Amino acid sequence: MNTVNFVTIPSSIVPDQEILVFGSRRLTYADLNDQVARLCAVFKQFGLAHGDVVALLDTNSDLYIECYYAAAKAGLVFLPLNYRAKDAELEYMINTAQTKALLVGDRYLELVNKIQSRLSANTIVAIGDAARGLPRLADLIAKADPDESEAEVEDEDISILMYTSGTTSLPKGVQLRFRDFTAYVTANVEMADGTDRGASLVCVPFYHIAGTTSYMTNIWTGRKLIVMPQFDARTWLDLVQRERVTHAFVVPTMMKQILDEPSFANSDLSSLTNLAYGGAAMPVQVIRRAIEVFPKRVGFVNAYGQTETTSSLTVLGPDDHRLEGTPEQIELKLKRLNSVGLPLPDVEIHVRDEDGNLLPAGQVGEIIIRTPRIMKGYAGRDDNARLLDGWRATGDLGWLDSGGYVFFAGRKDDMIIRGGENIAPAEIETVLMSHPAVDECAVIGVPSVEWGQTVKAFVVVRKGKTATEQELAEFCRSRLASFKRPERIEFIDTMPKNPLGKILRKDLRAPAGDV
Repeated sequence: MNTVNFVTIPSSIVPDQEILVFGSRRLTYADLNDQVARLCAVFKQFGLAHGDVVALLDTNSDLYIECYYAAAKAGLVFLPLNYRAKDAELEYMINTAQTKALLVGDRYLELVNKIQSRLSANTIVAIGDAARGLPRLADLIAKADPDESEAEVEDEDISILMYTSGTTSLPKGVQLRFRDFTAYVTANVEMADGTDRGASLVCVPFYHIAGTTSYMTNIWTGRKLIVMPQFDARTWLDLVQRERVTHAFVVPTMMKQILDEPSFANSDLSSLTNLAYGGAAMPVQVIRRAIEVFPKRVGFVNAYGQTETTSSLTVLGPDDHRLEGTPEQIELKLKRLNSVGLPLPDVEIHVRDEDGNLLPAGQVGEIIIRTPRIMKGYAGRDDNARLLDGWRATGDLGWLDSGGYVFFAGRKDDMIIRGGENIAPAEIETVLMSHPAVDECAVIGVPSVEWGQTVKAFVVVRKGKTATEQELAEFCRSRLASFKRPERIEFIDTMPKNPLGKILRKDLRAPAGDV
């Protein structure tokens, strides 16, 4: 199935339904379909052929979504670029993808101009108003007649080439097929039929898999999509209130900023029924606070997944977030708030040791998964995580409880080995985060002649609170085995993170030369 059908089929059923909102622009399915058809014609005017790569560098917008579907309609590969990437990273992504056409937003024109002579793209187009001598996409669209054709694509054809965040190394180009998105979207939501499905607010970047699958699922199911160019807590609250938003997805840092926003207490959030979160580990203190202060009707959902698996693998659903029942039931739910939930119906999950043996419940090992929507592969490099019989090693450490709930313990590469003992940073971070003065923390291993590695913690202190290294060390003493206790604690003002809120441990290691 060509994913442009996520637009064309609903457009044939409910053409006048409003489906996409960006600022003052409000589009029906018919409007969206017309824009996609005109953009498809423009892409063909560029001389792009089946399988060629068209890249886009800009923040979220309605045009961003139109460009993806136009690329799909023409049978092209779409490359959403990380607008926070540095010059060298952008050059690397554009060239390793063998990009033929590059669409650039106003704020990135100067950056692209600096590296233009070194890029593989022979067509560069401005998608804003500050063209800087480049052709303007808006002018080209205005002159184009809608192209009503639709490229014949195979299920195995690549639809999106999405580069991972590169928290530990150069980003890897994940090849996601048309069938991967079709499997994810059509299995998780019903097709639009005119039924009121509410309104969804998307604020995560479209270059991330969570942003991409958000616009795909909402447009397919007929849930009006409200697009934010970039996240801002005050604007988020205003949009929920003004657009009567029912569904939203945030990452943990966004959730915390929303809760801390002074206007939160006076915001009308009565329309909100589903608030999903993911992308990084959610501190249990933050989600408990959210459960307490958001309207009771809000159903919270935690999702864990990877770009390589076309988004979510597990879900911790609304019932798991309702801290109700007997004392024993509440205690169990509180424990499971630290989990990422249960596997989705099309996902199998096991935990294995270093020798590949499957581990029983309660034992920490590497999470391995099997699902029909695993990527085709990496662009230009081998996939060393691929296992036999359709299984894949995630590189994530975790364990399963007796009910099959999945608990995340950090990245395998982050495991600390002290004197032959394996230490998962997440266990120490959970203890530190339970201290009332700790706002954020991260634990790494640092080189040691005597032990191989020792444990070091970085701590951000909560506003209005104080803490000393000795105080936190004593706090850990009664809660952790001796070999797991941090031997050094460093206080920092802010934690380095990627746009989705994942802590950049390589940046914490860099000053010590332990990258």
